[in-house]
Amino acid sequence: MKFTIVERKMKIDDDLRQYALRKVEKLDRYFHQDSDTTLTFSELRGKQTVEITVRQTGLVVRAEETTTDMFASVDGAVSSIERQIRKHKTRLEKRLREGAFDKIAEQQAALSEEDFDIVRRKRFEVKPMSVDEAILQMNLLDHQFYFFRNADNDNIHAVVYKRAAGGYGLIEGEE
Repeated sequence: MKFTIVERKMKIDDDLRQYALRKVEKLDRYFHQDSDTTLTFSELRGKQTVEITVRQTGLVVRAEETTTDMFASVDGAVSSIERQIRKHKTRLEKRLREGAFDKIAEQQAALSEEDFDIVRRKRFEVKPMSVDEAILQMNLLDHQFYFFRNADNDNIHAVVYKRAAGGYGLIEGEE
C-alpha cells in the first residue's frame, strides 16, 4: 500500500501518524496489488475529521469520520471502509484478494451457532380497537410499534408502527 498523508489547516504528531498507518495497513489484506491510499486530516471548530480514500485499478473506496478525537476518527473511518468492503464483497470478490473474507466468514458462523437468549417475556391482553385508536395508544405509550386486535376485521395479528420516513405502517397477518 502506498500512503499519502494530507494535513489541512493542522499538523499531526508522529504518534497519530504511526497509529493511522498501522490501522490502515490492515486493509491491505483485501487487495491483490498495491493500492494508493490517501489519508486526509483536518480540523474545523473543534471537530476532527479523517478521510481515507483507497484507490486501486477500477475501484475506489472512501470513508470519512468526524469526532472530537482524531484517534477515534481514524478507527471509525477504517471500520467504515471494512464495512463497505464486506457489504459489497460478492461484487468485489473478483477484484479483491483470495481468502480475504475467510476470517469474516468464520466469525459469522460462530455468531450463527450461538443460541438466542430471550431476556424478557411480556404477556398482555389484546383488546379490539380501530387502527386510529392503536396509533393513538402507541403514541401515548411513546413506543415504536403497537400490537392489537383490529376491530374492523377482528384480526388478532395486527401491528401499527412508526415509519422512519415518516407516517405509520400497518402489518396484518392472514389466518
